[in-house]
Amino acid sequence: MSPTRHRNRRPALRRWAPRGAALAALGLAATGCASNEFTRLGVPEPITEQGQRVLTLWQGSWVAAFAVGILVWGLIVWTVIFHRKRSEQLPPQVRYNMPIEALYTVLPIVIIAVLFYFTARDQTVLLDTEEQADTNIEVVGFQWSWQFNYLDQSRVDAEEQGTEPQTEFSVAGTPQHQPTLVLREGDVVHFDLTSPDVIHSFWIPAFAFKMDIIPGQDNEFQVEVQEGTAGTYAGRCAELCGVDHSRMLFTVEVMEPDDYDRWVEEQRQAAADEQERLETGEELEPRGEDTGTAIEGPGTGDQEGSGDDAARDESTETPEPSASAEEEAGQ
Repeated sequence: MSPTRHRNRRPALRRWAPRGAALAALGLAATGCASNEFTRLGVPEPITEQGQRVLTLWQGSWVAAFAVGILVWGLIVWTVIFHRKRSEQLPPQVRYNMPIEALYTVLPIVIIAVLFYFTARDQTVLLDTEEQADTNIEVVGFQWSWQFNYLDQSRVDAEEQGTEPQTEFSVAGTPQHQPTLVLREGDVVHFDLTSPDVIHSFWIPAFAFKMDIIPGQDNEFQVEVQEGTAGTYAGRCAELCGVDHSRMLFTVEVMEPDDYDRWVEEQRQAAADEQERLETGEELEPRGEDTGTAIEGPGTGDQEGSGDDAARDESTETPEPSASAEEEAGQ
């Protein structure tokens, strides 16, 4: 290799390296403008205000990761290109370099502290339930489906008033039929989570948020559904809760306000009609696995059955003979 070619290689690399970096940045920007799916980095399009905050935190974490990666790989590439071995002469050896050692000690601490601050700040907002909710829903996760009880108030508000929350109507499912959780655009929705058996996890990917449902521990959170998000979304259990964990699926349907109000009135009327039939003793229409919209609440079947058996035992028990009857029998 001639000395001339050797001398000209370094200026060529210095000239084309910035151009290549600028071209790559332009390609990334163009891809982001064409579709925000790339910029969301695998997170579904959030439909809640809280989900948008989670997405922003996720993107910020990736920006920090990309910055650290570009710095590290840039230094590696720069060292490989411009500090190659050029002779057998050993470079000057040093025992330490205080500025460099301080940099790679302090910089990671600063990065972790910044990420921790934003994570703690957003977690506080995500778990805040002080805002007055428009809709209160009790989520019951049980093996192997879900039940959604629409309440007149949250459990915490009811406890503060010394009362119990009243269920206006319920939507329940079976492993064969997925229930549907219906929400309204623009509502602040409060969720109370409970389980009668094992730990489940209530996860709606479009919320970019999930929370465990733990027996004996009341968990709660709330979200604000964004305007213009009417549609159907998926929901599932995100905790391995047993053999049929994969069947614990449900659907989330976000409705426009007028449609949601009509749906709520229909559900309230249906619940009132069913209550009236129960009080009058009228025979109920068969429901359950055929419709997937109403079943016995988890853990209530055995209790009701035991009560009926006890009532039957009491009604069929043979009465003990009275004292006068025993005297007549002796005579």
